[in-house]
Amino acid sequence: MFDEFEDEFLKFERVVEKFSQRSDLHAFILLDKLFPGELCMVSGADHDEIYLEPSPEELLKVASKDQLRDLHRCGVTENEYGLVMFV
Repeated sequence: MFDEFEDEFLKFERVVEKFSQRSDLHAFILLDKLFPGELCMVSGADHDEIYLEPSPEELLKVASKDQLRDLHRCGVTENEYGLVMFV
């Protein structure tokens, strides 16, 4: 899902319309805007990663390419379990 934006990973300074000056908070706010009313944003944690809701498939249904790129700029990526961020 994020392969197209590989050179944008952790480039938060490139986000034009910031909802927060903190990259993790910006990602959470953006996900909240895309999925209003959900109960939890973090679905789990393991070692130095947190797992995020929604699933990658759900995200692809509602997010624009620009929003996906900005999430990747904030450090959101995916693995075999879903969306993750390093902490």
